[in-house]
Amino acid sequence: MQIRKSVFFDCAQAVQLYDKVTLYLENNINYPNWVHKVYPSSDTVEKGIKEGSLFVCENDGRLIGAFLLNTDPDGDYSAGDWTAELAEGEYTVIHALAVDPDFGGNGIGKRMVRFCINYSKEKGYKGIRLDAVPKNTPARRMYESMGFRFVGERDLKRYETGIPKFALYEYNF
Repeated sequence: MQIRKSVFFDCAQAVQLYDKVTLYLENNINYPNWVHKVYPSSDTVEKGIKEGSLFVCENDGRLIGAFLLNTDPDGDYSAGDWTAELAEGEYTVIHALAVDPDFGGNGIGKRMVRFCINYSKEKGYKGIRLDAVPKNTPARRMYESMGFRFVGERDLKRYETGIPKFALYEYNF
């Protein structure tokens, strides 16, 4: 199993992965409130590949996980009660972390988050920040178990999501 930056060749498989995950969530418990074909979508994948921010987890030629890692909070992170005062660009942000439902419960999410921590440190960032839907207890438990600190729930002014507040997390180096 390897985690790597995605390339154009990964586009179709990454879209299929996110489609599979969003359909699974819509038919089960949709903790992150993702919407099939809306977010994460083909636009998310294409933009991530173009910007160099989409990473994939590959096992025997099959994509079984994906996430975005960049410096764009995609919302008002200045609203957070962060313990470290870091300017935008001094930290990375994890977005759209997804694992193929067929591989859930095998620690793949944790492997991808560990990759984010190591990658961000190696690139000289001072920390990682992320936000989660407050009811996304599986993700929140995972982040907390990996040393991420919960710093409160805030409105990030992402009005198009219909989610009034997000749970904010940080991991400082």
